[in-house]
Amino acid sequence: MKVIFAQGNPDQKYAATRHNTGFMAVDAIANARELSWKDIDKFNSRVAEFSINGEKLLLVKPLSYYNDTGLVARKIIDFYKLTPSEDFVVIHDDLSLPLGRLRIREKGSDAGNNGIKSLNAHLGELYSRIRVGIWTEKRDLMNDINFVLGTFTKEETETLEKIFPEIDTLITSFAAGNLVGHSFDV
Repeated sequence: MKVIFAQGNPDQKYAATRHNTGFMAVDAIANARELSWKDIDKFNSRVAEFSINGEKLLLVKPLSYYNDTGLVARKIIDFYKLTPSEDFVVIHDDLSLPLGRLRIREKGSDAGNNGIKSLNAHLGELYSRIRVGIWTEKRDLMNDINFVLGTFTKEETETLEKIFPEIDTLITSFAAGNLVGHSFDV
């Protein structure tokens, strides 16, 4: 089993914000694959299941807030007896990458991302990340909080929608155990 863990905030008021890029990505994957979401109370998450070449995958949207998702991830890892470095990937927004750029990272520090800081506190730093660039020139006009909690424009949303199929392709690579080495720019 593999876990695809999305970073985001559960309240509807955050649905179209930059900080919910991870949720938007897994929603696009679920829609493309015609999956349905179900709430799993013991994980404090919304989950969709599917398989690729016999490998079971869980798309996970934690129902905790972005900055406190590590405990949710730990519960899932422990319940299924998974190894974060092999069986867990997080999809999250990244302020340092331009909008439309994807980068893969195998491990590492939080680089100022509080959601990753929470994951690192509960899982360690050895797990994969699909970093989705959200930086635009607007970023230079406001502080981090206002930027990540701001909504995407129509044009920015269209750019994101172009990279979601690439994220789905990355998930297929992850299921096969070879996620590393991929990148994509719109």
